[in-house]
Amino acid sequence: MNKKISIKDHKTFFKGSTDRIIELQKDDGSITWFNEGVFDAWNHLESVMALNVLDFKKEKNLGFEFLINSQLEDGSWYGQLGSTVEFDEVTGLFNGKESDAGGFTRDTNFSAYIATASWHDYLINKSKKDLFKLWPTIFKAIGFVIKNQSLNGEIRWAAKDKNAPNDDALVTGCCSIYKSLISAINCANVLGINVDVWKKSLKKLGNAIKNNPELFDRTWDSKQRFSMDWYYPILCGVISKKEAKKKLFSKWDKFVVDGIGCKCVKDQPWVTIAETAELAITLKKIGETKLAEEMLSHTNQWKDENGAYWMGRQYEQEVFWPKERPPWTSAAVILAYDTIYGLSEGSSLFLNDSL
Repeated sequence: MNKKISIKDHKTFFKGSTDRIIELQKDDGSITWFNEGVFDAWNHLESVMALNVLDFKKEKNLGFEFLINSQLEDGSWYGQLGSTVEFDEVTGLFNGKESDAGGFTRDTNFSAYIATASWHDYLINKSKKDLFKLWPTIFKAIGFVIKNQSLNGEIRWAAKDKNAPNDDALVTGCCSIYKSLISAINCANVLGINVDVWKKSLKKLGNAIKNNPELFDRTWDSKQRFSMDWYYPILCGVISKKEAKKKLFSKWDKFVVDGIGCKCVKDQPWVTIAETAELAITLKKIGETKLAEEMLSHTNQWKDENGAYWMGRQYEQEVFWPKERPPWTSAAVILAYDTIYGLSEGSSLFLNDSL
């Protein structure tokens, strides 16, 4: 694929992927993990952004409308954490179902991502009218996030309630919030709204991530195990390009399997297609375009017969695991193709971190 291919051809190339995302979109606009499955705002928005890239306006607008209508009073959304979703160890299929809101958490990173998706929408469609419509939702969401920031700069992973008993900040989640804060500030700048408080919050968060690693993942026994903790500070713009190359290649052999993709955790023979796509975006961001293209090309062997992407591949047993095709997996691949090949005006989203 190259950047001269028309949007029509892009739609053909990704037909199985977008069919899967649209199949999982409910009438109310929400996009769940699987049929009748759980929901969270981050993965919903990742899917909305992919639909936006390929000009599925109706479905994209419906996705935004759902979040506008379902936002809680404090600016958050209820969502299911991935680690709590049960799956059948024999079939490899998810079996967790959507439950009442009391069983869900209010995650700061999930809530912040509305700003990234809104800025992405503005980059693609250049509509101040649409951005203005989304602004109250963005404003409330970022307010919720900042209320959970400590004096040291880190932001706890979820609201302080019975569903989130530990007071911890996660480095990957905070990196994603960092990118969302940049996006939120850019949205405000377009609308001529002063958000100096958000700029101060962004500076404190960036300083914490770069200089105070002890503030993050305090309740986890497995620091440095997850690939996202490795590449997300680069992907989200916290680390400079010069530092980024050194950081990325120092652990390359721990997380990357040649010809297969990027592992989820360094000690398991399991690559995930979404993380492989995100690593490709990260490589493009630091100027490693050829390596980014190679990394992204690995994802094309992990499609089902219709063209949707499997979640992950256990490469020693040579099986797909879990045996699911979540919408955000296909979405991550679409966003990576956009970043690397310039399919839409939103392709600069992860490459440009300027305010």
